[in-house]
Amino acid sequence: MPTTQLTQETYDRLSSELEDLTTRGRIEIAKQIEAARALGDLSENGDYHAAKDAQGKMEARIRQLQAMLEDAEVVEKSDDKPTTVEIGTVVSIRYEDDGEEESYFVGSIEEKRDGLTVLSPNSPLGKVLLGRSVNEHVSYMAPNGEIKVIILNIE
Repeated sequence: MPTTQLTQETYDRLSSELEDLTTRGRIEIAKQIEAARALGDLSENGDYHAAKDAQGKMEARIRQLQAMLEDAEVVEKSDDKPTTVEIGTVVSIRYEDDGEEESYFVGSIEEKRDGLTVLSPNSPLGKVLLGRSVNEHVSYMAPNGEIKVIILNIE
């Protein structure tokens, strides 16, 4: 699994979520399963099946968080306005072929910001944008061919 780069804020939030799920979350699910078992026949017990389903989803999220945090690299976020595209920045670009403008948050999906599409730094576009500055023209290969963009702004 590749290293996931996270801001300190996101790393702390995910660590807290993991702690909550492995303590309070597991206890609550166990209580729900126990209460559903007390209702009788498990083969037709909707509460029991719902609690077991919730337990499975929670355990999957716990494993996901453990793997991500184990391999996470915390990146420092500068207070200065960034001059190059880096993890944690918002980059605005224009596609040269159709003039469409888009803004992306560069980073992990776990750092999603309202109203912004997350751009993985490991994606073809993310890779060519990292380290680049405003007004630079870059291109990358997409399934339908080469795509050229210009960097309009970095926040």
